[in-house]
Amino acid sequence: MIRTSILSEVMKIAFASIWSHKLRTFLTLLGIIVSVASVIVVAAGISGAKKYVMTQVSKTLGSNSFMLVQYGHFGNVSNKAWKEMLKRNPRIEFGDLKFLRLFCTDCEQITAELSGAHTTYSRNEELLGTTINGVTANTIFLGDFEIEDGRFFVDSEVRSSASVGVIGAELRDKFFPHTDPIGHTVKVRNHPIRILGVLETLGSNFGNSLDRVLYIPITTYQKIFGSRKSITIRGRAKNKQIFESALDQVRVGMRIRHKLHPNKDDDFGLVSTNEINKTVDKAAGIVAGVVIPITLISMLIGGIVIMNIMLVSVSERTFEIGMRKALGARRSDILKQFLIESFLVSALGGTIGLAAASAVVWAVKTSFEFPMEITWGYTLLAVGFSGGVGLVFGIYPAYKASQLDPITAMTSER
Repeated sequence: MIRTSILSEVMKIAFASIWSHKLRTFLTLLGIIVSVASVIVVAAGISGAKKYVMTQVSKTLGSNSFMLVQYGHFGNVSNKAWKEMLKRNPRIEFGDLKFLRLFCTDCEQITAELSGAHTTYSRNEELLGTTINGVTANTIFLGDFEIEDGRFFVDSEVRSSASVGVIGAELRDKFFPHTDPIGHTVKVRNHPIRILGVLETLGSNFGNSLDRVLYIPITTYQKIFGSRKSITIRGRAKNKQIFESALDQVRVGMRIRHKLHPNKDDDFGLVSTNEINKTVDKAAGIVAGVVIPITLISMLIGGIVIMNIMLVSVSERTFEIGMRKALGARRSDILKQFLIESFLVSALGGTIGLAAASAVVWAVKTSFEFPMEITWGYTLLAVGFSGGVGLVFGIYPAYKASQLDPITAMTSER
């Protein structure tokens, strides 16, 4: 164990050597800086992408929620399995909705919806690609959105196929920039829809505007666009603890409705937020497992550069080494001096790389509002790995310096 005074002196010598060759040190650090910054930025990007996807999925489905569709599966599906899925004949109908509302006792809400992109009109204005959602009245209780002004339609308006609806903020700003839209109408396929309410501003989801939307009763949607399309059923469990139980009840209920034998596969798709989150976690893990090791390879290259520079440093400082040995420095002292110097170079590179990565992450978050996050695990991995690389690749130059004969070193050409 090195005494404190000796260690302090060794570190002073190492710092002095690094400072006396600032340009060479910087060029040596460059590989470590880039590699550490790359690891941290890539890890932050993976973490941010994972968080972004999960946030957008939760915004679409909600927490503890599921979606029941005629065709649907999240994850990898073979072409054969997809073709088999497309052969499914049973549509999901209102009878299924009514049955599940009674059968799923662990479900808090079960709703139905149909949707499509269409052009909406008002006066002489039009808005292309408006998402028209035909839904049941209890959709408002799923918590996907809030009413900013007015109200949502009720069960009696759904049963009577009333021509009423609730518009998103983009329709309000487009058609009624200076007027209260409540009571006015918008048209869909020349069918007038009286506005009951306006949704709060929701932003975007995977780049698609959530404010370019019109909610109408699902029966009104069928009256305008036809009733041959299979409906989508959405639901939410009463709480997180019984979510899996609610999913099982929905699956069993649908199998009963469709008279499926035990050896038959489901002829419907049941997608949940948990399933999506697990798939996203798995995908992020695979990407990290492939990309992070590749970026770490650049650190090994940086380590080789450090070893070469340290060998040059040893050859340049043979007289200094000989003098220190003549004054009583042991081989272990010389070895530790050059190991510490090598470690400091790589650790300094790791620290600068961390600072550079933090700046990049901050710039991306500020400019693009993308939720990149620097994770402690990858930060410790990158900085620790860079320091370890410095130690490993500094061993040979340090050993070579410690083995120099003091007489030979002092009489060598300075």
